[in-house]
Order: sequence, then C-alpha cells, then structure tokens
Amino acid sequence: MNLDKIIAVRTSKTIYQDQDTVIKVFDEDYSKSDVLNEALNQARIEETGLNVPELIDVQKIDGKWAIISRYIDGKTLAQLMEENPDKNDEYLERFVNIQLEIQSKTSLLLNKLRDKMSRKINEANISASIKYELQTRLESMPKHTKVCHGDFNPSNIIVGTDGKDYIIDWAHVTQGNASADAARTYLLFWLNGDISNAEKYLELFCKKSNTPKEYVQKWLPIVAASQSVKGKPEEREFLLHWVNVSDYE
Repeated sequence: MNLDKIIAVRTSKTIYQDQDTVIKVFDEDYSKSDVLNEALNQARIEETGLNVPELIDVQKIDGKWAIISRYIDGKTLAQLMEENPDKNDEYLERFVNIQLEIQSKTSLLLNKLRDKMSRKINEANISASIKYELQTRLESMPKHTKVCHGDFNPSNIIVGTDGKDYIIDWAHVTQGNASADAARTYLLFWLNGDISNAEKYLELFCKKSNTPKEYVQKWLPIVAASQSVKGKPEEREFLLHWVNVSDYE
C-alpha cells in the first residue's frame, strides 16, 4: 500500500490516495472503537442506498488504524463554490437537495442523536441551570428517526467526474430530528465565516422541507452546546455564545 500521496490532513488523521482507493489513517492514540464505529456507520449508510464511496477494508498500517474506501475522482462542492461564485445559489440548492435525500432515509441501528446530544450537554462547560434548560428543551422536541449526517457541509460532498454527487465522512452520523442536523449545518457556515450562505441555507432548507424557521432555530442552543465539547478553543467560545442566547424566535 502506497502512502506517498496525501490528499488531506485533518485533526488526528491523514488521508492518502493510492490508485483507486482512499486510505484514512488515524493517529496512534485514536480510539479503536471510534474507528470501528465510523466504518460501521459508513457500511450502514451504504445499505440505505445513498451515494457514498464503497467501504473496502479496515486494517492496521504501521501500528495505526486505517479505513480504506473507494476513491472518487472529482471536486468537493466547497471547491466548486469557491471557484464559481456566480453559481453559488445553484450549488447551495444542490447542497440542500442532497441533505433532504439523506434525511429521507432511515437506518434504525445507528446511534440516536438525542442520546448523543444529552450526553454532550452534560459534558459542556456551562452552568447547571443552562444544562437543565437545554435538557428540558431537548426532551420536548419531537422524536424522529431520520438519518442525520452530523457534519454536513459543502466539503463533504464530492461532485464526481461521472456527474454524480458522493457524500463522505460519516463519523458523526446518527438517527434523529432533521432540523437538529440543519441547525448544525447552519452553525458550520457561521464557523466558516460564511454568514451570507448560512442565512441563505436556512431559508432554502426551511422552504424545501416545509419547516418553520423558528423550529430549526429552537435547536440552535442545544446543538451549539453539544458541539462545544470537542470544538477547537476558538470555536468553543463562539458556540457557547449561541448557547447563552435564550431566544431565536
């Protein structure tokens, strides 16, 4: 296996291309259970019929765990949006359509989004009273079983040279409420400094899914608190600002 060609470097992992495969190599101290869970998630999403790169193998390379998938030739939607600003709105609509397709699926063996958020709220660096308010709001939200990507942003869509859209990075996928996943995507645009597309995205998602904007906004403090636990220090401060804003309506 040739690890000469690096195509991306992420926190705790390096991604290589070797001919028609992609090898995601995790750092030595990365949790074995998290690696195996990510591979299992990807396999379960393949079974829904969504267009994702084929999972080929999970193995150790030089003492490090690695997930090997089929290489997709193309560009990410984020690259295309940057290269073709005149097509931004067209790409954004494509992006939302892909998210709605994901959320049309179910995979009942996935972890539950509600359980994950509840656990992370308890771990967050916020006061007991705010934790109580967020847990109460979370418990009151409708319980759904839709596939939620968990990190849905334009860099996780590859537009293949074959004209198809491929969805990657299923480490955070859960089953739950689609509006919670939309709130996460909205915050990801903000974290990237792209406030204009954040607002356009939210309008488009709500219009296409027939969801009141206020309903997605009710998820924002919950999602921000849960994401603040593992966020980078500079992101954590931003996310906690959203947690402390009590009303978005």
